[in-house]
Amino acid sequence: MERESMEYDVVIVGAGPSGLSTAIRLRQIAEETGTELSVCVIEKGSEVGAHILSGAVLEPRALNELFPDWKERGAPLHTPVAQDKFMFLTRKSGFRMPTPPQMNNHGNYIVSLGNLCRWLAEQAEAMGVEIYPGFAAAEVLYAEDGSVRGIATGDMGIGKDGEPTANHTPGIELHAKQTVFSEGCRGSLTKTLFDRFNLRDGTDPQTYGIGIKELWEVDPSVHQEGLVLHTIGWPVDSSTYGGSFLYHLENNQISVGYVIGLDYQNPHLSPFDEFQRFKTHPKIRPFFEGGRRVAYGARAINEGGFQSIPKLAFPGGLIVGCAAGFLNVPKIKGSHTAMKSGMTAAEAIAAALNTAGENNHGLEVADYGDRLKNTWVWDELRQVRNIRPGFRSGLLFGLVHAAIDTYLFRGKAPWTLRHHPDHESLRPATHCEKINYPRPDGKVSFDKPSSVFISNTNHEENQPDHLTLKDADIPVKYNLEYYDAPEQRFCPAGVYEIILDSDGENPTLQINAQNCVHCKTCDIKDPTQNINWVVPEGGGGT
Repeated sequence: MERESMEYDVVIVGAGPSGLSTAIRLRQIAEETGTELSVCVIEKGSEVGAHILSGAVLEPRALNELFPDWKERGAPLHTPVAQDKFMFLTRKSGFRMPTPPQMNNHGNYIVSLGNLCRWLAEQAEAMGVEIYPGFAAAEVLYAEDGSVRGIATGDMGIGKDGEPTANHTPGIELHAKQTVFSEGCRGSLTKTLFDRFNLRDGTDPQTYGIGIKELWEVDPSVHQEGLVLHTIGWPVDSSTYGGSFLYHLENNQISVGYVIGLDYQNPHLSPFDEFQRFKTHPKIRPFFEGGRRVAYGARAINEGGFQSIPKLAFPGGLIVGCAAGFLNVPKIKGSHTAMKSGMTAAEAIAAALNTAGENNHGLEVADYGDRLKNTWVWDELRQVRNIRPGFRSGLLFGLVHAAIDTYLFRGKAPWTLRHHPDHESLRPATHCEKINYPRPDGKVSFDKPSSVFISNTNHEENQPDHLTLKDADIPVKYNLEYYDAPEQRFCPAGVYEIILDSDGENPTLQINAQNCVHCKTCDIKDPTQNINWVVPEGGGGT
């Protein structure tokens, strides 16, 4: 069966804040100028917002620019931040610290990011944008001249053996004058573009953290609507970058999460278990006792910041949002910068297509990068560029350096600290102390299987594994030998297991791909970069 094809002016991969903002701004410009501009957005989740981990603090700066009348339009920003708290936790206690200026959330809102994306999608569709959820972009299409021609969605109904089943439906080719990649952090197609067009030449490698999050319904007596609480310190040691957040939404809900930098050194560390024991701390546990855990998820987040921004445009397409890495790490916010990057990309695309006339296929919209450098996004990220890499020398140095950079130099220090790839940071297991994590109590701390169960993950088991190995021997011969198989611990969903035979010998790696929550940590942290995450069938997973 041959693939059908459809033609658009612009195809956008991913219906997150950046992709939807791109689509909306394109249609706004088309309406303002009276031009025809067809825009299509595809989304691998079963619905818009299905892949978004809800519970975030939104700085509305970009939204104010995109829709100055967002309140009248009914945007789901219901909970303004009422109070900020910043705490340092010891093993059994903790104390409040001054809130860093980057974490001052006056004027911001605690939101369900999934609901915000659904609302943005409604606005986009009302303006004529076509949105297709449940379709995963699996392949970049190239024209004869090497420019990006569009994307192809993955086939549906391919069995685990790689052969078509009775339910087989071929993917669809979506051709476009410009293809916008807004896949989010560590996008599976975006990373191939980095290599093909050398987009990372002259920049630092991207670095990452893993964010693990839960949504809770809690006892009204402990709920403080509008409270934003961040912590550092326990449970991770002083050489590991990590910290928590608790966001008190409306309706007695708390979004709680823990972020650990993926440059950690101890292969025995388990981000999932660090998060679970964090919730047992005497200062934290009372929030959740008697409550009910509603949802669970995990995502890798970009931490490279300013010095890791790649070249953003190439023949036939460009990159926006977290696919490019616009997260402001000290703020722990990226939605506002992602949205602004999409809006700027839309303006650059519209201008380029208008100028090019009929010869408008395969253009490199180089103006996009120049335009972005003249926005507040560039200034914002440049000012905080040294804060995250300062913590590679430990918590105390990181705090002191951040204070000097912020208060003395005001983000204009005459130096720029560099980044190193996360997968190179692990030390041999024999050189590191093992970590004995407590058993989950089933009340505030839980195991991986029960967490995956409420993660909204749903993969058809009879499909090819989307977690692929370049060399099947490396997990046992190298990872197990030198690092005690760290994939068993850095995965927050129990995807990777070392299995022994009946005699307790002959270890093999078992991949439980159906457990995957799409965090992509394995693709990032694997010591030899042997694991390659590709998209599963559309409509599955979070």
